[in-house]
Amino acid sequence: MSGVTADGLPDRDYLTVLEVATVLRLSKMTVYRLVATGELKAVKIGRSIRIPHAAAQALIEGDGRG
Repeated sequence: MSGVTADGLPDRDYLTVLEVATVLRLSKMTVYRLVATGELKAVKIGRSIRIPHAAAQALIEGDGRG
């Protein structure tokens, strides 16, 4: 695993749902719901969902760009 940024997220461009859920102390289902409602931007690759680091960081900071 790469390093960790100041916001606690792994230092990678894209994160898994589990990584985001763990850092935010949410369930994976809650993260999936945030993606489904558009509150958290995500990219679907095949059957996998990846969340851009910038989107997760925006959600943490609460600036509405997640």
